[in-house]
Amino acid sequence: MADRKHGRPAPKTETTIRDWDDADPSGRTYAQVLFIDSDLTEVTNQGGVFEECTFRGVRFNASTHTDAAFVNCTFVRCSFFDTTFTRCKVMGSMFDDCSYNLMKVEGGDWSFVGLPGADLRGVELTGVRLREADLTGLRASKASLRDVDLSGAWMHQADFSGADLRGSDLSTLDPLTVELKNAIVDLTQAMVITTSLGLEVRP
Repeated sequence: MADRKHGRPAPKTETTIRDWDDADPSGRTYAQVLFIDSDLTEVTNQGGVFEECTFRGVRFNASTHTDAAFVNCTFVRCSFFDTTFTRCKVMGSMFDDCSYNLMKVEGGDWSFVGLPGADLRGVELTGVRLREADLTGLRASKASLRDVDLSGAWMHQADFSGADLRGSDLSTLDPLTVELKNAIVDLTQAMVITTSLGLEVRP
């Protein structure tokens, strides 16, 4: 399993749920639960709360999560194919060996999440807070990361080639340690990147 930032251990779980195939988490709260090999395909989660839970081999395919929370959770070998998160709170959660094809995230707070080495190619993130997230080795070529707060995020060796980064906070991005070929940025971001390279812009 990938390590969390600063080597923090994953929260311990107290109960286990297997094959949770009739799931209806809307409006319910789960704490320190281990979910194993469950199929949450096409589940609609409105306001469900998961605190310090672990998901192993869970399929979230085509599910929708609105105003829900996954706080300090751990996701291992989970599938998020065509999953949609809207205004969700995912602070401090860790993702390990998951798949994210066609995933969409709109709004919400994903600060301090761990996505080291994650393959987010083609994923759409809009207006998401990813402050101090671990994005080391992230593969996000041709992804859309519009208006994303990346302040303080770890982005060493991340690949943003061809990605749309317009409106996102790139103040802590080091262009010498990431791949930015053909990435789309706005004028303000171009100035930030130019300055970080030690260049002076004059009329």
